[in-house]
Amino acid sequence: MSKVVHSKKVQRKAAIASLIGASIEYYDYLLYGTVATLVFNKVFFTNFDPTMGLLIALASFGIPYFFRPLGGIIFSHIGDRVGRKTTLILTLGIMGVSTALIGVLPTYNSIGIWAPIFLVSLRLIQGIAVGGEWGGAVLLSVEYADENKRGFAGSIPMMGAAIGMVLATATMAIATLLPDTSFLSWGWRVPFVASLVLVVVGLWIRSGLAETPDFEKTKAEGNVSKLPISDVLKHHWKDVLLTAGVKGIETAPFYLFATFGISYATNTLDMPENPVLMAVTIGTLVSILIIPIAGRLADRVGTRKVFTFGTWAVMIFIIPFFMLLSLKSIFVLTVAVMVGFAIWSIITAVLGTMFVEVYKPEIRYTGISLGYQLGAAIFGGTVPLLSTYLINRFNSWLPVAIYLILLGVIALISNSLIRRRMNEYKKQKRVYLESSEIYS
Repeated sequence: MSKVVHSKKVQRKAAIASLIGASIEYYDYLLYGTVATLVFNKVFFTNFDPTMGLLIALASFGIPYFFRPLGGIIFSHIGDRVGRKTTLILTLGIMGVSTALIGVLPTYNSIGIWAPIFLVSLRLIQGIAVGGEWGGAVLLSVEYADENKRGFAGSIPMMGAAIGMVLATATMAIATLLPDTSFLSWGWRVPFVASLVLVVVGLWIRSGLAETPDFEKTKAEGNVSKLPISDVLKHHWKDVLLTAGVKGIETAPFYLFATFGISYATNTLDMPENPVLMAVTIGTLVSILIIPIAGRLADRVGTRKVFTFGTWAVMIFIIPFFMLLSLKSIFVLTVAVMVGFAIWSIITAVLGTMFVEVYKPEIRYTGISLGYQLGAAIFGGTVPLLSTYLINRFNSWLPVAIYLILLGVIALISNSLIRRRMNEYKKQKRVYLESSEIYS
């Protein structure tokens, strides 16, 4: 059976649905990281000194990343067995409810130790939900697209994290204009509860789409995997580890330029909160412009060439980035963050399409989700906590820069090995097809 080809209008609708849903979900998820550096150490972890309270708040941000692979396994199983659409409705709904509940949680002063327990529990649920979101959003866009436009299609949902960060930092920048007492008592809660409106819109858009052509074809041919996770771990465990290695240089810079950047600038360099939040907002706006451009370029020159260029750029820029921040100038910080996000955008634009190319449709949701979320767990959510620890331990930002450069080296090696394995797969497939023609 040949692949079902949908109209340009349906392809655009699929891309928009993947973008809007991913943006809302990442807004909910990243809002926590923004608030953790400004509020949670003061209202949920108040029985610690300020530095320890900040570290624990950042730990509550990072720990759920280790639950994202679990979410990837759970929801990708549904995605490869039942369909992409069903999974994406589930993940968005779960994320919306857990985020709204965070916004109405009592503080430590009200219910004691139960406050941080409930907070971390809801954060874990967020981690599980977002673990299943990314793979489905990418497949929704890429599997609807024409073969020669998959680079651009894959870049669309990758804008979700950037748009989510813009929404999160912009709303928090507005909230911080309130008097400190009002902000700490109720102002920070509004963006969490208000996200329910966005979630309802996202669910309405996603529910109006059919399943992707690749999944329809797989189902019609009877190739749906009975246990996708088993097939992935049996035949593609090396690909999972390598894609996790590639993910490191995409996820670490994002949280370094955003979440940790806010913490470092406000707590270590004593810069004012509101201008720092606005600088990050401007930086993420730049990335929203760069990501689709990089996706178009990938369709011309190849995803892996674009990825390699972006990786080298991050490795070269990270030391100048910290040197610029050390000048304690809001203008210079804004420029540095803009450049950082522009470079990061080149990498993230092609990551989804790169991963889709590695796996067959019947196990694709599981394969890309497992590798992506494993990399996010190891290299992503740990960055704010690890960076804060390294700076306090060595009284220098240089160890943080060295760590990021090492991640770049790992990513380049992993990318090279993936390319080699893909060439081997293509060679084996060609030999098999040729032998089948001979004996037919």
